[in-house]
Amino acid sequence: MARTITFNELRKIKDQLPSGSMKKIAEQLDLNEETVRNYFGGTNFDKGQTVGIHFEQGPGGGIVKFDDTTILDLAMEMITC
Repeated sequence: MARTITFNELRKIKDQLPSGSMKKIAEQLDLNEETVRNYFGGTNFDKGQTVGIHFEQGPGGGIVKFDDTTILDLAMEMITC
């Protein structure tokens, strides 16, 4: 399901994740860890990709549109546990 939030909201979610979460998400989804970091605003495209997410510049850090919320959903589960 498509979803849109601000970039600042996405960074807030990332900042709330427990240590090691990027690695756990990557392992669970069989992705490169840098791909998961890029999902949260990272820019290491030599080692990772972007998947299911689009960034648009604007106030408050801009907006983030998700085509695929799988990584976001796993992150939210880790925060609420």
